Parts: sequence; structure tokens; C-alpha cells
Amino acid sequence: MLTRKQLELLDFIQKRVARDGVPPSFDEMKDALDLRSKSGIHRLITALEERGFIRRLAHRARAIEIVRLPEAMEKPGFRPRLIEGERSAPPRGARPVTEAQALELPVMGRIAAGVPIEAISEVSHHVAVPGSMLSGRGEHYALEVKGDSMIEAGINDGDIVVIREQSTAENGDIVVALVEGHEATLKRFRRKGGMIALEAANPAYETRVLPESAVKVQGRLVGLIRSY
Repeated sequence: MLTRKQLELLDFIQKRVARDGVPPSFDEMKDALDLRSKSGIHRLITALEERGFIRRLAHRARAIEIVRLPEAMEKPGFRPRLIEGERSAPPRGARPVTEAQALELPVMGRIAAGVPIEAISEVSHHVAVPGSMLSGRGEHYALEVKGDSMIEAGINDGDIVVIREQSTAENGDIVVALVEGHEATLKRFRRKGGMIALEAANPAYETRVLPESAVKVQGRLVGLIRSY
């Protein structure tokens, strides 16, 4: 069985492939399903792939192939059986998910709050965050923090940080910085002439000062999620 959104996406992909010969883009899927973020599309595609309805082909743009359709979709006038999910009252003091407008973001892996680690680009899982935590209209993603170099900024090892994608930063912003094209780190950003300082929030770590050409801002911290 498929959820309503999974079925809607599969139907939309199937119709677009039949019409155009290629699957729709992620932006087109997002608009067709009236979702606020492409992360929701990533989640739905993963679910359809796990259930054997589609297959993603590596190293190709729009590389989605329909493997099979639900039996009901092959018959005219079908009315699919959908999983709506059980609804129960939220715990005392908690806001219902619908009220909080929770959105799912892709967790792109781990980010170093310490010595920089290899750049992150693969989605490991998804996490629900309150819509109020997302700033502006840009794309957002999440990262799991590794290390303790930002503890005095309230960022601990194991925390999930919410990042707004952007390539610029103001002095004092906490950013995801790509160093020399292959190392990613979470640090406070400072511009000093033609140099960039990446400051830790822990006196045990030294500030790294690098040429501007060696540092690429990949996003700014806008929120944090912590589990106990």
C-alpha cells in the first residue's frame, strides 16, 4: 500500500514520462504536490524506490525509471487504498505537528565542529523540523555535528544543525565552510581584508585564517535540534 502523497507522485511521474519521455524535475514534482521543500520529494522518491516502484539510475540527470505500478493504477476508474495514518492526541504541552508546520529536511551527513572532515554531499536520512525555524525562501538542509569546537556557541557533539543554503556570510555568522574544495567545517565567519578567519567557540581550538579563495560558504546556521 502507498500513502496518498506517494501515490500522487508516482502517478505524476508516470504521466510526465508518458507525455514527454523524461521524468519531471524535482521542482516540478514539488509544485505538482504542493510541497514547500524538495526534501519532501527526496523522501517520497526514497520510499517509492524502497517499495520497488521506481529505480534511480546513477550519474544521470532526472534518472528515475518506473519499474512497476500498483495494480489499481493499471485499471480505469480505480480508487486506491491509502494509508492515512492513525491520529492521536499530542503529549501534554507539545504542539501538534500540523500546528507547528513541521517539515522534513535531508540530513546530509556529519559536519566537523573541530578539525575539518571530508565534504558532505550524500543524504543519510531525514529529520522533521518546525517550519518557523526555516529562514527566508532558500533551500535548507541539516547536518549532524561531530566534535566540540562550537560548545560555547551552544552547539554540542551529536546535535543536528539546520542550515540555509547561501554562498555569502556576514561577520559573526556561523557557517558551513568548504575549505580548499574538500573539507567541510562549522565555524564562525570573519572577513579580514583578503583573508577569512574561521573561529571556533572553544578556547582549546585555534582560529584558522585562510585566503579568501580557499574558503567557500555553503550555508548559514539558522536552527539547532537536540535529542536527550
